[in-house]
Amino acid sequence: MIRITLTLILLVSLIACKNEVKHEEQTVETVTEIETLNYKESTDAFAVSIEEAHNKATFRAQDAVSFNIAIQFGGNERLNGKMILKTDSSKGVIELNDGNKIYVDKDQVFVSPGLAENKGVRFDAYTWSYFFLLPHKLGDEGTHWSQAQEMEWNNTIYDTKKLSFKEGSGDTPDDWYVVYKDKNSNQLTAASYIVTFGKSKDKAEADPHAISYSDYVVVDEVPFAKDWKFWGWNEKDGFGKDQIGAAQLTNFEFLDTDRTTFNVPADYVEIK
Repeated sequence: MIRITLTLILLVSLIACKNEVKHEEQTVETVTEIETLNYKESTDAFAVSIEEAHNKATFRAQDAVSFNIAIQFGGNERLNGKMILKTDSSKGVIELNDGNKIYVDKDQVFVSPGLAENKGVRFDAYTWSYFFLLPHKLGDEGTHWSQAQEMEWNNTIYDTKKLSFKEGSGDTPDDWYVVYKDKNSNQLTAASYIVTFGKSKDKAEADPHAISYSDYVVVDEVPFAKDWKFWGWNEKDGFGKDQIGAAQLTNFEFLDTDRTTFNVPADYVEIK
């Protein structure tokens, strides 16, 4: 009787362990499926060619990237500090040289008390990081490509295509870009854009701008543009002659992050 009881206990234990292993396997498969659903590969050939030229696969295999950035418009400093961004763009922190910080967690933005009354801080939280990540975000959920054509700038012909967004995509789904790529390298050369943050689409389309990317440096097989310039732009004539702004990016570095990297201090304010 004792032997039978021990045998039964052993059988029950083995079955329980086996079921637990199956449950763990199913959990892993479910997590993998969710991660896959959250990320969409580019299907547009124009977008794919740019992503491959910027080695998107290697970039996305890294946890995060950091760099220093200084932005000026109209001769005045707009932003100066260090950015740390997850390569999947899910989280980020901007450490400004004046001691203030901006934290981004998907659609949430938190700022140090000194920035709580800054009406443009949510714009800063997303716009500059999007310009940086643009060559790696061309296949994001909600992107739509149309109007492929050749356009001239600085006596050079570029392949271009219009990027727009489906309703509900991010803070400003009415924004659009006309993306320029180099015919030889397929690298991102420029992108015209409208800014609908805080204004109507009609008003934004009356004053489009453009950003150009140059002076590329390669870090761990991934090219990054050190020099950004901002210009006026219109659909008929393309780039204006006068530069309206600039940005300098330095000290690119891939790094691993942990919970403390994006841990928002208790006294920080959420910007809706």
